[in-house]
Amino acid sequence: MSETVVTVVGGGLAGSEATWQLLNRGVRVRLFEMRPHRLTPAHRTGYLAELVCSNSLRSKEITTGAGLLKAELHMAGSIVMEAALRAEVPAGSALAVDREVFSRYITDKLQGNPNLEIIREEVKEIPPPPCIIATGPLTSDALSEALKGVLGSEHLYFYDAIAPVVDADSIDYSKVFRASRYGKGGDDYLNCPLNKEEYDRFYQALIEADTVTPRDFEEERVFEGCMPIEVMARRGKDTLRFGPMKPVGLIDPRTGKEPYAVVQLRVENKEATAYNLVGFQTRLRWPEQKRVFRLIPGLERAEFLRYGSMHRNTFINGPRFLNRDLSLKPLDGVYLAGQITGVEGYIESTAMGLVAALSVYMRLMGKEFIPPPPETAHGALLRYVTESPERGFQPSNINFGLLPPLRERIKDKRRKKEALARRALEAWQRYLQEFVYS
Repeated sequence: MSETVVTVVGGGLAGSEATWQLLNRGVRVRLFEMRPHRLTPAHRTGYLAELVCSNSLRSKEITTGAGLLKAELHMAGSIVMEAALRAEVPAGSALAVDREVFSRYITDKLQGNPNLEIIREEVKEIPPPPCIIATGPLTSDALSEALKGVLGSEHLYFYDAIAPVVDADSIDYSKVFRASRYGKGGDDYLNCPLNKEEYDRFYQALIEADTVTPRDFEEERVFEGCMPIEVMARRGKDTLRFGPMKPVGLIDPRTGKEPYAVVQLRVENKEATAYNLVGFQTRLRWPEQKRVFRLIPGLERAEFLRYGSMHRNTFINGPRFLNRDLSLKPLDGVYLAGQITGVEGYIESTAMGLVAALSVYMRLMGKEFIPPPPETAHGALLRYVTESPERGFQPSNINFGLLPPLRERIKDKRRKKEALARRALEAWQRYLQEFVYS
């Protein structure tokens, strides 16, 4: 191993995981973390890997995307998973932790490594390679400006506006029809038609539903181009029918007429295993999204792979600027990790930290980086942030809709997820043995 020192910027989950994985491979690391000398609007301590929102890392069940990803992280020797198991508190089928025990454990483990230098100051410019930028959703203004200079301001985003995504197999196709508005573009959309009674019931439930209160560090700004569906609805009862639910140019083949209103579903991935609700970015709480959006004809039993959300988040247009090894196309040897790549959530950020560390390590060893198979949760996330369509790219958490479909069709939902999880873990084990631990 050369004496090259890798710079990691950001001591959150992704930066801590990347640092740990490099240290375990004998790589010297210089970790920059500006806390506690300069706190973000969300952080309260100087601990590494501080959890700023929920103390839950979501489900432990491998029949969920979150559970599967955690299983893969555990197999790869993740420090985040190690700390989570040490700090676990009762939370049913979810993995929840004592925040202080969790962050202190990671901080102590990293600080005790002789190959690590922790520098408590803000990084205002992109460091020379090799480096990993893992500054998270609250990247400082100075570093954001530096990234803008490389990527262009139009490709660095600061606010999510995400629509819900549903499993294609959970849609009732007897109630929807395929068509594009005015017949342009082929039958690219699934259309859920509503009559007046169905629309009135949906509208009333929507405006009465409970929403998420923005956090103190999130501005209460509403952009016309990405307005929450419930905010738009409160402007007037027919506002949605002249906006995202307009029926103009769509003929229901069963009636030969335009519906009173329509919800369009757009395919989310190449395999067409998932669809998003067009124009339905929202701040509704997750249980409310399930309750209200299941009032839409065809979605009565919809399984939500991703819920809608709107919040502050610094991220880049990953498919435009990231190579498959998470390095920046314009800057050789500079890697990104965590939420800034376009993933959502604690464990997703951790996973991208792990992948970035493996990429850098392979580079130092003079070896080609082989991405994890897309059948794995890590590989599916990596493919999402590097190979999705550039236009309209939005962050995503891990869900089974990102994984390639099974060769055999399994109708039972649980059996299908068990088969996807089994395939993923087998592929991940082979990957670790062949390319990571060999």
